Formats: sequence, structure tokens, C-alpha cells
Amino acid sequence: MDNCIFCKIISGDIPSAVIYEDEDFKAIMDISPASRGHVIMLSKKHFDNLFELEDDVARKVLIVARRIAVAMKEELRCDGINLLQNNGEAAGQSVFHIHFHLIPRYKDDNLHLTWTPGKYADGEAAELAKKISDRI
Repeated sequence: MDNCIFCKIISGDIPSAVIYEDEDFKAIMDISPASRGHVIMLSKKHFDNLFELEDDVARKVLIVARRIAVAMKEELRCDGINLLQNNGEAAGQSVFHIHFHLIPRYKDDNLHLTWTPGKYADGEAAELAKKISDRI
């Protein structure tokens, strides 16, 4: 994609601090980190989002993310890691090339990724689960 910033990073047209690379993924330090050590894992093949991601690439995502997370936890000595992935503008996606944020978390880091819990009416969750599962 000619105007995709992540495609330009993957190709090397835009420099980045690379922490991992294989035939399917490139992981880089986020230039606007949510916390020290924030990494973005990019699919080398361009997909706008999870809805377009091919199964063979999707199968590898968690394996690579886990390897990166383990190395981050050891090096950064963080207390935890958020694995975050947004799909669509309404979900907070701002670059339309699938990517995964690995955000180191520290006790009392004052970083808030929360929402107000909602509720289902009686039987609503089961009904919705059935409708979604029928589409899988």
C-alpha cells in the first residue's frame, strides 16, 4: 500500500527500532509509547484489520506475540503486559494496517485501559451468543 505508514516501516522506507522480524511479522518500538517498552507487532502482509486477516497469518500471531511478551517481561521487569488490537475507527484504530500493541504494565503505572461494565437482560446473553455462534 503506497500511503500506508506501516508498509513503509516494514519495507525500511521509514526507519524504526526493530526488536523482532521474521517472514510474517516485524515488531518495532512504538514512537509514542503508552509506557516504556511499548512494542507494535506488524503483519508484513497488508491487511486493514482482523476481519481481513488470513488464517495462516492469524495462526502465528499469538505464538510471536508470546515470544515478544516473554522477552519484554524479562528485560523490562514489568508486572504485566496488555496485548491490544483495534479494528475499525469506532474501536480506536487509527492506522488501517493490522497491528498488535504489546504494552508493558507496572503496578500503579496510572495507565488506564478500562470501560464501564454493562449488563444483559435476563436471557439476552444466551440469545446473542446463539445468533453469533450461528454465523461461525
